Amino acid sequence: MSDRVRRASLHDLSEDRPIVVLAPHPDDESLGCGALLAAAFAGPGARVVCMTDGGASHRNSRDWPRARLAALRANELEAAILALGGTAGCITRLGLPDAEMLELGPRYDEIAQEIAQVAQAADARVLIAPAPTDPHCDHEATAEIAGLVAARTGMRLLFYPVWSAWHDPAYRDRLPYLVEHRFDTSAARAAKSRAIAAHRSQHGEVVTDDPDGFVLPEAFLAAFGSGDEIFFESPI
Repeated sequence: MSDRVRRASLHDLSEDRPIVVLAPHPDDESLGCGALLAAAFAGPGARVVCMTDGGASHRNSRDWPRARLAALRANELEAAILALGGTAGCITRLGLPDAEMLELGPRYDEIAQEIAQVAQAADARVLIAPAPTDPHCDHEATAEIAGLVAARTGMRLLFYPVWSAWHDPAYRDRLPYLVEHRFDTSAARAAKSRAIAAHRSQHGEVVTDDPDGFVLPEAFLAAFGSGDEIFFESPI
């Protein structure tokens, strides 16, 4: 490995304090950080801040209108965190509108302050957010808010790629970072698999009346269910 790519332990990524993970939607925490979360829950602890309600994944469903789907996804998130060894008390739900976070720009400072309070209450030193290169408006917005939190608190900021890692092999060239940390998932792979599976609404297993609704691709799930988790150290 090069100097910019390092094997990372839980100690390296947590500094032996609880970590705070920002998930744009219920499932991002399991896909991008499931193994790290499992290790953290078994050690210093973790907090997961879910940014949106996740209610826009199946816009055309009559059986699952937005409020009902959002409530289901909240339950799925809790099941995923339990599968990783956490508790419902480890979750903070901001309930922001799914797929509309870029429209909340005037509120970013307020949102950042709420997250900073969660981090300070947990005595966390490390904040983990989706990569700004992820081609989804809520991921981009969450990454921007994470930068505000890091500037406000002095926390280390790490980015985990989800959709950029899947869609763009050259995404690293567009992502400013100091070090690429690689976390071995083998010890927690079974727990991570259960956590990903807990998000059933995103696997095509629940909502059956919206053929255009979102479904996680099988190859995508296979890629995120195995191999290292990747965390980029932000220069912010």
